[in-house]
Amino acid sequence: MARPSRMAGRVAVCALLLGAAGFGLTRWPGLTGPVPHVWALPGWMAPPPVPADAPMTRELVDLGRHLFYDARLSADATIACASCHQQSLAFADGRETGIGIDGTVGHRNAPGLTNAGYQPSLTWANPHFTTLEFQALTPLFGTEPLEMGAAGLEERIFAELAADSYYRKAFRTAFPERPAPDLFTVTRALSAFQRSLTAFDSPYDRATYGGERSAMSEAARRGQALFFDHRLECYHCHIAPHFTDNLQTARMPFPETAFHNTGLYNIGGTGAYPPGGEGLFEFTSRPEDMGRFRTPSLRNVALTAPYMHDGSIATLEEVIDHYAAGGRVIAEGPHAGDGSANPHLDPLIIGFEITPAERADLIVFLESLTDEAILTDPAFADPWPDGHPAVAQRMMPDP
Repeated sequence: MARPSRMAGRVAVCALLLGAAGFGLTRWPGLTGPVPHVWALPGWMAPPPVPADAPMTRELVDLGRHLFYDARLSADATIACASCHQQSLAFADGRETGIGIDGTVGHRNAPGLTNAGYQPSLTWANPHFTTLEFQALTPLFGTEPLEMGAAGLEERIFAELAADSYYRKAFRTAFPERPAPDLFTVTRALSAFQRSLTAFDSPYDRATYGGERSAMSEAARRGQALFFDHRLECYHCHIAPHFTDNLQTARMPFPETAFHNTGLYNIGGTGAYPPGGEGLFEFTSRPEDMGRFRTPSLRNVALTAPYMHDGSIATLEEVIDHYAAGGRVIAEGPHAGDGSANPHLDPLIIGFEITPAERADLIVFLESLTDEAILTDPAFADPWPDGHPAVAQRMMPDP
């Protein structure tokens, strides 16, 4: 399903793009059967990579949308993917950290899913989660912390899906050669829906790439100049047009990945972090990786507060203050320390001076990266009717 008509003339058809990228649709000669997905992308943006074993089709994406909003994927039918990734918040949840079944409080902030298909590193710190299909296993079956808590319940859950009248037809249509719900089909459908969550029609995009100068205010333009100035160094880690240094498109031969220590903590002056805050070090055991986390994209950043891997910074104003200081100072308590003195601090975090007026302009620029269409696009919305078993017990409490 295409995005709103304002994207007309800039939409690329998946069949052509995938063919150019080497992901042909040869499973369906003459394009019979499942219909190729239509990417809502401007001409200047390549599509994200797509696995060869699950080409993007309209039927696969719609199946993934239903699964994304289906609480029956969780152990007690109370948590869906959408519980931590809400459309109105650019598919974040507004909480410091996610909440799983039985009210289990997670360790990390739930990131927004805008343009998730372009991210070659899909968690805050685990470098091994390089595909959406693999990453889906953690919320579904992870045990520390519990998110959806489905470990050991796969047969029951897949049987419940198979008994649903929508899924009986949808799985057969999306996977003609493998028509039953199982780990392969469920993870690939979920991932296809997440890849479809593209957003490149912000005021910044319309002004910068579309020639609509009036799309950005003068304050936003002043903030843009600050963002791309060496004095602030924002753009070195948040590289346009994706505003991150973690990126792969279908036209790139290899992914670009980066992790950084931004000086959030320096417990006892040792560079130590609170539990769960070790970052990349947890997987590499290299001291220099202590406290290093993936750079999030800033697209739709105005909607995805609170910020940082642990949700410990509440507002964009506070984020700017953190970087201006060159690291966060915590005066007392168990996390006391001067983040600017962290021995593993990224060399780009050097601090800077910024006036209140400049800070306000910078925030206006960050707000100009919001693509509001993704917040209301019916192609991304909850498809289940009220009272359906998929939603009957689902909890999406206010943050």
